[in-house]
Amino acid sequence: MLTRDIHPPDWSKNKVIYEVNLRQFTPEGTISAFLPHIPRLKSMGVDILWFMPIHPIGEKNRKGSLGSAYSVKDYTAVNPDYGSFEEFKNMVSEIHRQGMYAIIDWVANHAAWDNVWTTKHPEFFSHDAEGNFMCRVNDWNDVIDFDYTKPAMRQALTDAMKFWVHEADIDGFRCDVAMMVPVSFWEEARRQLHEIKHVFMLAEAEEPEHHFCSFDASYSWEMLHAFTAAAKGTKNANAIKEQFNNELLLFPQKSYRLRFITNHDENSWNGSEFERLGPAADTLMVLCYTLPGMPLIYTGQEAGLSRKLAFFDKDLVEWGNFRKQSLFAALNALKHKHESLWNGEYGGGIAFALSSDDKVLAFVRYKHDDVVLTVVNLSGGTSNPSIAFPSCFNGVYSHYFKGEKLLLSDEWKLTLSAWEYRIYTLN
Repeated sequence: MLTRDIHPPDWSKNKVIYEVNLRQFTPEGTISAFLPHIPRLKSMGVDILWFMPIHPIGEKNRKGSLGSAYSVKDYTAVNPDYGSFEEFKNMVSEIHRQGMYAIIDWVANHAAWDNVWTTKHPEFFSHDAEGNFMCRVNDWNDVIDFDYTKPAMRQALTDAMKFWVHEADIDGFRCDVAMMVPVSFWEEARRQLHEIKHVFMLAEAEEPEHHFCSFDASYSWEMLHAFTAAAKGTKNANAIKEQFNNELLLFPQKSYRLRFITNHDENSWNGSEFERLGPAADTLMVLCYTLPGMPLIYTGQEAGLSRKLAFFDKDLVEWGNFRKQSLFAALNALKHKHESLWNGEYGGGIAFALSSDDKVLAFVRYKHDDVVLTVVNLSGGTSNPSIAFPSCFNGVYSHYFKGEKLLLSDEWKLTLSAWEYRIYTLN
């Protein structure tokens, strides 16, 4: 029986999520064409594959030539453009064989105008004063809202979620605009899902109450905003520390906060991480791995994708030579190996250092004898800071990327180039 003291599944304790934009991943945009990429992602150190909605897409009031994946026509079917249900099920089996996990996007706030339930159960949806289907978000004119005052609608959607766990053996859900759906729905859905399998639940929301008995992980948009301000030079390292301290006050300790610099929304609507963050992108991605939280990689990041991808039309990722893949592989290996960097309560504490330059952020993560030290220059100029850590962290450290030794004792004086990042591990 699910209680209010739920915890993430144990297997998720040091895992990294990769968001799969199936439509744009290959020229074919299909499940079968994606399959050969699974071993590459495994070798890169990816653990959890999150698939953007894999359901058939509504045709009525469709946007663009292919429509939004978040306009769902049938919650228990696979988009025929991607392949068949059997192909999807076999892909999940292959992901499991590789020692990885699969979660799917779940759109619980709204559905397509021609969703199969609009004719069978029109009462499942919200209606305006004239009795017409409606959506409360003006720009979302390709979808209509569910009516959560209807118990039958809630159970039908829960049953659809259970279908994917029971029939396809998926490992969880990333839940779209979770804050627009009643918490009581998520609580009951999680309870029923838990009877089948200890699933992993990620909320596209930033609501502390979601973590009490519904979700394991949630988006950290406010941290992304602090990252962005630092990249633009409008705020310094203190903004990141302040945001982290705010999270400590608001969220339960067991919470996984999803750390990212891009995802499908950020990329498609606001531009690639390089357009938004410029030369700070890699530095901030390092913080996604070393600050407490669960890192997210979006389709194409390992290729250094430097442009927007179309949301409603075909727009293939240009993979090139995977110029960022070695960085992600190194960061994933760091995350897996060092217990201090693990997720939520599985991970260690954090201690921020004093820095003479407010553009330099330095901190240690620690658990038992495992200590990881991070220092980053959040500016476009050279910095020569003096940094002071608590003396209990004195010792000999190794530069994670270069192997150079560091004897940390008392005040540490160093020179950092523009946007330089360093990670050290205690010997």
